[in-house]
Amino acid sequence: MLPATYGITLLTGTALAAWLLQTGPPRTDVFLASFAVADGRVSLGSPVNISNNPGYDNQPSFTPDGRAILFTSVRGAGRPDPANSAASGSDIYRYDIASGQLSQVTSTPESEYSPTVTPAGKHVSVVRVESDGTQRLWRFGLDGTSPELVLPEIAPVGYHAWLEEGTVALFVLGQPASLQVVRTATGEARRHARNIGRSLARIPWGGISYVQRETHEGAPALVVMRLDPESGASTPLVALMPGPRDPDLAWTPDGMLLTAHGGMLYGWTRGQDGFAVVADLAPHGLATATRLAVSPRGDRIAIVAQPVPEDPGI
Repeated sequence: MLPATYGITLLTGTALAAWLLQTGPPRTDVFLASFAVADGRVSLGSPVNISNNPGYDNQPSFTPDGRAILFTSVRGAGRPDPANSAASGSDIYRYDIASGQLSQVTSTPESEYSPTVTPAGKHVSVVRVESDGTQRLWRFGLDGTSPELVLPEIAPVGYHAWLEEGTVALFVLGQPASLQVVRTATGEARRHARNIGRSLARIPWGGISYVQRETHEGAPALVVMRLDPESGASTPLVALMPGPRDPDLAWTPDGMLLTAHGGMLYGWTRGQDGFAVVADLAPHGLATATRLAVSPRGDRIAIVAQPVPEDPGI
């Protein structure tokens, strides 16, 4: 993990332990709000804190039916994290939107991150920090039972995004990090890009997006790319605005690309020259947003953020 200014990412066990010993995991919460896009303008409802926890809550994803949200949570002072005996480990939780009920999905000696329902809808895939600090892709049953290692030979995995059942894109940590697309049945991996950011997302109109780190006129620059997994070709979509160091990206079902920075929500659609501000999060009580997820119908958004500090003079 990295400090909140970077968003949240996974490191190797040794680096994770060193950072946590210095700082502890950042306090973040998952907020849920209604969401709509009309004529390129975004409207948000009043955000509800669905994690409501003094510890670390992050990496939300909607279930395919849009009825629930899965997220990573560190709660209480229970078992230690495998990578750091001084820190509590993480588990996966599920928030049911209709009832407002929160339930625990996994409860293991290891730590699980980045929960995602697989395309066939039969499993929840996670990045798991194992007892020796190794990070690999695992999956559980939807009820959090029957853990199974998906890709034994590929580590350390930081993030993942499914293209289809049996084909997954991975952010593989290294110097530099790389984008690999893997066939899970055979473990066959193909590396498509190096020196990428942490955000991987399936594009509604096909392919997968990732962030390429570049240098432009001597200054670092970030460009959103589209990978066509069939041809292996990558094409640039849009440059990110200056400021974010490792932004998180999310697509709406109708093809708007979203990111957050500096308390603002930015959006881009094909045909536009660049990102534009589509919503100010401060009036909704949110600051320092680091993660986004949009529901399958595009009617809700999950935002990982910290609340705007209250004015002590009020």
